[in-house]
Amino acid sequence: MTETAASRRISIFDTTLRDGEQAPGNAMNPRQKLDIALRIEALGADFIEAGFPASSPSEFEATRLISRNLTSARFTTFCRAVRADVDTAVRAGGTDRHQVQIMATGSDMHLLHKRGISRQQAVDEVADTVAHAHALGVEAVSVGIEDASRGEDELLRGIALGAVEAGATCFVVADTSGCNLPQEYAALITRFRGWLPDAIRIATHCHNDFGLSLANAVAGIEAGADEVQATLGGIGERAGNTPLEELAALLTYKGEVLGMHTDIDVSAMYEAYTALRRVIGLEEPRNKAIFGTYAFGTAAGIHQQGMLLHPATYEYVEPARFGRERSLLIGRHSGRAVLRHILDELDITVSDTELTELYRTHIAERAGGDCEDISVLKDRLAGQLLGAALPAAA
Repeated sequence: MTETAASRRISIFDTTLRDGEQAPGNAMNPRQKLDIALRIEALGADFIEAGFPASSPSEFEATRLISRNLTSARFTTFCRAVRADVDTAVRAGGTDRHQVQIMATGSDMHLLHKRGISRQQAVDEVADTVAHAHALGVEAVSVGIEDASRGEDELLRGIALGAVEAGATCFVVADTSGCNLPQEYAALITRFRGWLPDAIRIATHCHNDFGLSLANAVAGIEAGADEVQATLGGIGERAGNTPLEELAALLTYKGEVLGMHTDIDVSAMYEAYTALRRVIGLEEPRNKAIFGTYAFGTAAGIHQQGMLLHPATYEYVEPARFGRERSLLIGRHSGRAVLRHILDELDITVSDTELTELYRTHIAERAGGDCEDISVLKDRLAGQLLGAALPAAA
């Protein structure tokens, strides 16, 4: 899809391998990170955050591998506002297609309780590190403002203006603690858009502590942000980050309403997510949007009746579009419609009395509480009814 006046292209920054990987239980070795990076690149991500090279030899090696193997996406390294971190990042990945992301301290709470430095020191260290990155030959330097959602405008504006003067090309406005409402986050992005030249990119980075990471990211891009930082499956610190698949799905279906689009290949996302789950040992959730086991499944009789007549009655998001399949599950809430559907497929005709008995024994009073796939019931009915007498009515 080409960008038009009515459709603004939103850049995608994937932080699965940094923010996602640093959360408990999500550790990956360098080769595993490379595999996931290549899968994310194939989806069409614009930037892939390789990790924090100065933090460990493993992160350094992962950055080295990713920087040498990506062919279309740019890679990003995470650095503190310390020259030595940038030196290490450049040694790991060089400068070609390399975006260095420098973390700024964005709130008085963090300055006082974590850093023990003044506002001016926070402004100065970021500007100095940005300038140092440019001196090393890095053209794209991003400033990620930690806890910006609880930051004071005087501090945030000072960081922004100082970093722009030093050569920063992008600002990441982080709702680090996931505390913002969408309207609060939108207002914050609006203020940053007013402080910064139009040529400077703004990215969202939203955490999901209130379940609002997607809503906040959308509010941010509606307010003028150009890019969304997201992760596959929404993995990340605490409750996670903006889920890439939910953002891509939303822009696929509501892009015209929002006047925005991305180039993410939504049909390949589930395969990439499945590979990620295997690597980090993540169980598939049952009810997660787009990627949940039963995101496109139902056991409710009323829903099944409608979907058998026309899937769109209850299925707004189409599973095939995302590499998924719809599933009809048989459980105690299923109705006679699904039973009639199976019998029609088997070319079996039964009386109303016989249908009632089949419904009672196979659905209403079925042993066990778990649902089963419709194909299992179909096989069982075929074995029972084809060439066999029907059960007697109760």
